[in-house]
Amino acid sequence: MENPVAITIFFGANDSSLKDENPKQHVPLDEYSANLRDMVQYLRSVDVPRERVILITPPPLCEAAWEKECVLKGCKLNRLNSVVGEYANACLQVARDCGTDVLDLWSLMQKDSQDFSSYLSDGLHLSPMGNEFLFLHLCPLLDKKVSSLPWLLPYWKDVEEAKPELSLLGDGDY
Repeated sequence: MENPVAITIFFGANDSSLKDENPKQHVPLDEYSANLRDMVQYLRSVDVPRERVILITPPPLCEAAWEKECVLKGCKLNRLNSVVGEYANACLQVARDCGTDVLDLWSLMQKDSQDFSSYLSDGLHLSPMGNEFLFLHLCPLLDKKVSSLPWLLPYWKDVEEAKPELSLLGDGDY
């Protein structure tokens, strides 16, 4: 694997489905934890340091909105936010055990009992606002990982205006 600066691992929303209602997507909690741990260990085995890995907990579930989606598909509510919380806690524990960063999306979206339904398009999947929320909270973690990297191109003020190709494609003597 080329030397990645950061890798995100974002699982759990489907894994946390209820076994009796959605056995095809359900992954038992201990298996979910083991899978996350195995992914981090695999990355370490191919020389990706744990400092470059970011685990992301599943987002919360808006049960009322998701139940409407389930009814439209002819099934019963197949997830509970409390169960998603167990998977989020398992993700946090794996991150602690493995020494990786973690973004606790489940807690952040519910902080101070805020209405998080606008972050979800159907009660389960992130909406555009939810993707923006994720982006805003993920960026600081990514910035920590990339801030020390060297520039690949010159700073814009250092580009020779008359002949930009000299400073962009040349050997650096501009």
